[in-house]
Amino acid sequence: MKTWIFLLFLIPVLPAVFSVELEVVSDEDLVNLIKDESYLVALFSKKDCETCKLYEKLTTVLLEDFQQSLGAAVVQAINSQLTRLYSPGKEPALVFFRHGVPLLYDGPMNVESILELFQQNKDPVVKELSDETFEHLTQASSGATTGDWFIMFYSSNCVECQRLNAVWESVGATLKTRLNVARVNKGTTGVSTARRFNVKLVPEFIFIRQGKYYKYEIKKNDVKSLMSFAVEWYKNATPHNVPVPQSPFDNLVDLGVRIIQNSVKFGEQALKDYPYVVLFITLGFGLTFLTALLAVFFKNKKSKSQQQKKAK
Repeated sequence: MKTWIFLLFLIPVLPAVFSVELEVVSDEDLVNLIKDESYLVALFSKKDCETCKLYEKLTTVLLEDFQQSLGAAVVQAINSQLTRLYSPGKEPALVFFRHGVPLLYDGPMNVESILELFQQNKDPVVKELSDETFEHLTQASSGATTGDWFIMFYSSNCVECQRLNAVWESVGATLKTRLNVARVNKGTTGVSTARRFNVKLVPEFIFIRQGKYYKYEIKKNDVKSLMSFAVEWYKNATPHNVPVPQSPFDNLVDLGVRIIQNSVKFGEQALKDYPYVVLFITLGFGLTFLTALLAVFFKNKKSKSQQQKKAK
């Protein structure tokens, strides 16, 4: 409430500042700016939205600070189709891109808080973990002596995971003095780690603390819900013992099991979709096997006959 009152008093005092308009860009131009600019602040808004107007005025107040202290370009995108990639709550949304990595602002709407968060997070804060680095950096199975870890499992082809990048960076930026925030690619560099924690679907979140891990099973994937879980709510979740890292032999066995399972699934699906083709292939293999068996049988019979003749 105090923030709103502050802004209401601030608006008439700075008419010269508010006379400056933000540069409005198209989605195509915005994509190019995200690629080309090292630092970019983008305001996503829509027409006929009172809250959006407040965000616009506040961003205008911060325009010079963004440019000078962050070295950032500042633009506005109205009714953008890209909004859903960075803000689950849609417009308005203030996003800070650092070399293309988005950070969604989700704090109090005042000048000091916004500027402080962006200044302190000019570099991405979420760590990328892999099968090779996971245990070394987290020391999860030994009691997590490197601190608590909040981890998101994702995959490159998961659209929902892509939409959470800005949210997850916001969680990391807000909690970085209290715990570590990271992510693991379940489909590529983190396959073994995902199996280790029985992660089957993405996105999935786990919180690791003192040799235990807790699964985030709340259906809301917004910044406040995720932060609340890591700070306090995890105590209401079921604790699981952190499993020890898998050995190369375990990985080999799991790989064999997965190959067999996939082969069985493929066979079942093929039988359902192309029954006659499967029947034809099966008969073909069967006839080939029977022919080979008969050839061996007659060969052995001929060999025995020749031996008997020699013996006579």
